Amino acid sequence: MVRKANAVWQGTGKEGKGVLSTQSGVLNLTQYSFNTRFEDGIGTNPEELIGAAHAGCFAMKLSFNLTAAGFVPTKLNVQAEVKFEDGSIVESKLILHAEVPGIDPAVFEAQVKDAELNCPISKLLKTSIVVEHHLA
Repeated sequence: MVRKANAVWQGTGKEGKGVLSTQSGVLNLTQYSFNTRFEDGIGTNPEELIGAAHAGCFAMKLSFNLTAAGFVPTKLNVQAEVKFEDGSIVESKLILHAEVPGIDPAVFEAQVKDAELNCPISKLLKTSIVVEHHLA
């Protein structure tokens, strides 16, 4: 399986601008620039997209883990905070609020840890990954 995305950048790093598109069409000429990355401009940025990818990947992996353990999650709400410092991503923090009826907290924690280590985006990132979880 191969998934495709495209970036087009025009101009200098600070004054230039670019657009991002994905094979699925979810992103279609979506704007990104210095302002959207380092300030509060309108558009997206690579770190935000990595955060979305990590949160989504983790939630799906955790759902597979829980299902294999005999539990059906009612809701897995994952927020990602990607920390970008000195030109590097230094941390991806995932904050999980989960509703999983009937699960023992120790079983839940083991499934969370496995998802933290084994979702494909976690494996891809060469940075500190922190998962804070809350079971309702």
